[in-house]
Amino acid sequence: MQVKDVMTADPIVVSADAPVREAAGLLRKHKVGGLPVMEGARLVGIITEGDILGLLEKPSGPGELWLPSPLEALVEIPLRLAASWAHTRKALSHIGDQPVRSVMSSPAVTIGEDEDMDAAAAILVERRIGRLPVVRDGKVVGIIARADIVRGLGESYGSKEEEA
Repeated sequence: MQVKDVMTADPIVVSADAPVREAAGLLRKHKVGGLPVMEGARLVGIITEGDILGLLEKPSGPGELWLPSPLEALVEIPLRLAASWAHTRKALSHIGDQPVRSVMSSPAVTIGEDEDMDAAAAILVERRIGRLPVVRDGKVVGIIARADIVRGLGESYGSKEEEA
């Protein structure tokens, strides 16, 4: 089975200059885990949920772990939790304004549509990634994710079972 047999054709893409909040909205709306990032008609990277989550800063100072005395616990724990939450909200706001190009993984690892599905699976496992943009003559024509490969394997198993 070839990549073109199991890929998602015409994938949702995002511009490299779009804000991260737009990419996050597209991920949510289309229920996908990653998007090819385009600069005009040229693929320049890929942005995934992991790339976005990797931007979240861990609070330091007020949110650091400490062991309070019983009296301090009554007052300081709620204050420290509130400070930590305020820091997280500020970080989330800042992340949303960044351009996708500052967050994306680049260059994107790609595969041709005529490659075997096994080759795509090997790349995904070797590189520890979840999806590959599929290209034809340098243009993005699809995307293949781990779930597509599993679905393709299930379809091939069903056809073998029907032959028996």
